Amino acid sequence: MLPDGKMYPLVTRPSNRSGIKTLPVVIIGNGPSGICLSYLLSGYTPYFKRHALHPNPILQRKLEEAPEVSVLDQDLEYLSEGLEGRSHSPVALLFDTLQRPDTDFGGTAESVLTWWHEPDRAIPHLVLGRNAPGGAWHSIEGSMVTLSRGEWMGLPDLPFKEWLKQKRRGLRNNRATAEDIAQYYQHYVMKKGLQKNFRCGTVVTSVRKVSAESISSHTQKDLQEASDSLWNSNERSAEVFQVDGFFKTVEGDKEPFSIYAENVVLATGTYDNPTWLGVKGENLSYVHHQLSALEEAVKNNSVGIMTDPVLIVGAGLTAADAILFAHHCNIPVIHVFRRRVTDPGLIFNQLPKTMYPEYHKVHQMMKEQTAACAGPYEHYISLPEHHVLSFGKDKKCIFQDKNGCQKAYKISMALVLTGSNPNLSFLPNDGIDLALDSDQPVNPKRNPIDVDPFTYECTQEKGLYALGPLAGDNFVRFVQGGALAVASSLLKKANKNPP
Repeated sequence: MLPDGKMYPLVTRPSNRSGIKTLPVVIIGNGPSGICLSYLLSGYTPYFKRHALHPNPILQRKLEEAPEVSVLDQDLEYLSEGLEGRSHSPVALLFDTLQRPDTDFGGTAESVLTWWHEPDRAIPHLVLGRNAPGGAWHSIEGSMVTLSRGEWMGLPDLPFKEWLKQKRRGLRNNRATAEDIAQYYQHYVMKKGLQKNFRCGTVVTSVRKVSAESISSHTQKDLQEASDSLWNSNERSAEVFQVDGFFKTVEGDKEPFSIYAENVVLATGTYDNPTWLGVKGENLSYVHHQLSALEEAVKNNSVGIMTDPVLIVGAGLTAADAILFAHHCNIPVIHVFRRRVTDPGLIFNQLPKTMYPEYHKVHQMMKEQTAACAGPYEHYISLPEHHVLSFGKDKKCIFQDKNGCQKAYKISMALVLTGSNPNLSFLPNDGIDLALDSDQPVNPKRNPIDVDPFTYECTQEKGLYALGPLAGDNFVRFVQGGALAVASSLLKKANKNPP
């Protein structure tokens, strides 16, 4: 989509660099993290609501100390000290408890925040994303139900439940469909007037530091002017980020662009790179790594009740979604996973049965319907503590159990659903140097990007920030605290904090 005259332009290549200015901030990724940060950088400012009462008396006392000062301008470390909850990030817990004061205890207390739009505090920025606003939520099958409670999917100052009521629908078992979530995020961007900052259909191919002096003298003059008008001169760097990529035009062409930015925020999530098993034959055409392949096969009638079974590998929620989908369509399934069914680390052993009845059903199937012991569930076989050895060209798959015994099954297609990793190929060394363990790839659960807990700035690269799963925040309700931390840090750099 080509930007119109009202929007910040993308600089296309090849170009005469003489007219290039730097943007203060470029955000890569337009999911909930990117949307929330864009909201905060657009001048929307949170304050403690007068006469509000927070159930945490210590936090209440701290908030009453300076009610006229925005939360963005306060000491986030001081405010978040001592808070406990379902996140390891202190600022994520702070922002979540301000928006949903007692939600983990089943309470329905209102947010203690009030939002003011202060346009003079806005920081110019661009949000780059492959899909429409909402990011990976547009890639998930629309009828899938969220793991989190529906109200936890909402963004600041527009409760998800209220939006759903306007559509004359309610939450199913307190949870929402992926289609509703994707539509809500698109609506949020329009409703809050953020669309001028968003560039959809863009793919970033490279982010690297370049010397400000390497840009031509005329450009350097423009860069200097932009810095003077936006940034505290003490913070100005001799280096800027060059963000290269392309955007897809309506005609399907790829138009290259370059943007120069003082700060770059990584908010790409982890949906891009499905994990591979690394076994022989995994690149054969009948082996897939995304649930959408099963939906496509059902539409094409290439799998069904009379075909060979579909193999599903994995014991997470995506694998469970695939099993539920296949079960609904009467498609026979062989389900292979490495763990014991009773393993406490298995996600099903951590979910309340009443809130997640369908996942509890899958767990029951895994326990009761093994190859060795027939159970009540037709068209399903569970193979716990097995792993795949190879996929054959004849669609025969060989498994091995914990004792080293091997089995072979003929299948119609395979779905390897064992998680996903972020695609950071646009960063030097795939971003590995930024991770907590710089010898291993970035992984949202085991090896996130190493960030300062109160600014989310990368410890290894100043001016580069990471949000959401990349920084270890894996739930929408908690990614918003990261956005608060980044916005607070950028406002300080821009010298846009009130005296």
